[in-house]
Amino acid sequence: MTTTADPRKTARPGKPTSSGKPAKPVLDEAERRRLESAFRVPRARFLIGLPIALLILIWSFNGAQFNFVKLGEGTVNMGEFLGRLFPPDFSKIGTILALLLETFQMAVVGTVLGAVLALFAAVCAASNIAPKWLYYPARWVMNIIRSVPDLVFALMFVSAVGLGPFAGILAMTLGSIGSIGKIFAEAMEQVDRGPVVAMEAVGASKRQIIQYGILPQAAPLLTSYTLLLFEGNVRGATILGLVGAGGIGLELTTAMRMYDYGHLSAIIICIIVLVTLIDQGSALIRRRIT
Repeated sequence: MTTTADPRKTARPGKPTSSGKPAKPVLDEAERRRLESAFRVPRARFLIGLPIALLILIWSFNGAQFNFVKLGEGTVNMGEFLGRLFPPDFSKIGTILALLLETFQMAVVGTVLGAVLALFAAVCAASNIAPKWLYYPARWVMNIIRSVPDLVFALMFVSAVGLGPFAGILAMTLGSIGSIGKIFAEAMEQVDRGPVVAMEAVGASKRQIIQYGILPQAAPLLTSYTLLLFEGNVRGATILGLVGAGGIGLELTTAMRMYDYGHLSAIIICIIVLVTLIDQGSALIRRRIT
């Protein structure tokens, strides 16, 4: 005697049952629990951690002397300062554009050098690539670099190579190793292990695994992070100029010290336009690689 299987258990999604109606999709019990877990009431540790996080936030507000009353009182002064910026004075537009071009060039060179060096550092700091004896020192070095402000690097290189954009490029390059190197390493750690295991099974070398198994998978993220680094370096180059490391920062500081608000406004507007154009270009590239 033959038995007929229950169509609710054997039917696949989209396949009609004996009654002619499409069968309902059947979920595995483990998959069902995984999907339902997203709608569960938060666990006890979350309910305990939430008030602790709020206490830390309140403690930080008090320690940092954040005051909403002072912010409200200072709104009038902020409005007066913004009012002095208008109308902008573009009589020195030639100088502004020349310094903006120098800032852009500094960011390009600093980003390229920083991204290349950060890629090598990331290979040494990725847990799925580097051995333990190399992984931990590489992470420590990047943590040390990341903890030092770029202005300190700029002052160091200004004293070493003199005033000018070269010092700013070196500062951006060194700072990029610490900031973007960690993100590169984490992107490499998140790749699918399947191709890597397959290459290891056929005896591929470490270089071949990195070149053909890891970098192709991480390439979209690496490109996106590099574009983000470039945007940050353009803004950072304007700050490095404050200590004589090239770019438009020195002109910006001079305008503020001379109370030349019209010239200051023109510089700020030009910086905003440049950063906006770079952001739009980066967004276009990201859409094409994803």
